Amino acid sequence: MTLFRSLATLFASVVLTTSVLPARADGIAALETFLREVSSAQASFTQVVTSPKRTGETVARSKTSSGSFEFLRPNRFRFEYTKPFEQTIVADGETLWLYDVDLNQVTARQQQDVLGSTPAALIAAGTDLKALRAVFQLQSAPAADGLEWVDARPLSKDGQLQKVRVGFRGGDLAVLEIADSLGQRSVLSFGDWKGNVPLKAESFRFQPPAGVDVIRP
Repeated sequence: MTLFRSLATLFASVVLTTSVLPARADGIAALETFLREVSSAQASFTQVVTSPKRTGETVARSKTSSGSFEFLRPNRFRFEYTKPFEQTIVADGETLWLYDVDLNQVTARQQQDVLGSTPAALIAAGTDLKALRAVFQLQSAPAADGLEWVDARPLSKDGQLQKVRVGFRGGDLAVLEIADSLGQRSVLSFGDWKGNVPLKAESFRFQPPAGVDVIRP
């Protein structure tokens, strides 16, 4: 899986909801409140990507990265990866941009062609459960690790995304787990949440730096 495809499939990732859910709220209720009451947010994140073991390996390979995230409904978000390598992913509502600093390269794709049934659509683009159920099968999962969980499986079988698990703690989005058809598992953990911050659409515009190669597949 290419880095761009992997990140686009993730992504994408998410925010704090400031509301307090009822004590018995399940995962679906937490997701519904999140969609209804959170229109923008900023957060830090840590991402661990684990690949399936190869023949002869006793321990699965994993990579850890970290950075910051912000989003504005609908369809705008920004991931700034700072460790171990600098990368920027920006969705401006029409185009999804990936800037790889080390490669001095920018890849640009139409959002509608690459996001579809992805965690980005599930979290940053969706506005209600009805819209999400048009592309995902949603189901509350048993509470675990102090979190209320939602399982989401894309209705379309064409992509590589197999399953997304979203974990909420007291109404706050805490964990996003993504599994793909190649056996790769990604876990994003969020912190430093600031929900419903005053972001503007203009802040999600991306201008490729001078001198970089711009690729439009």
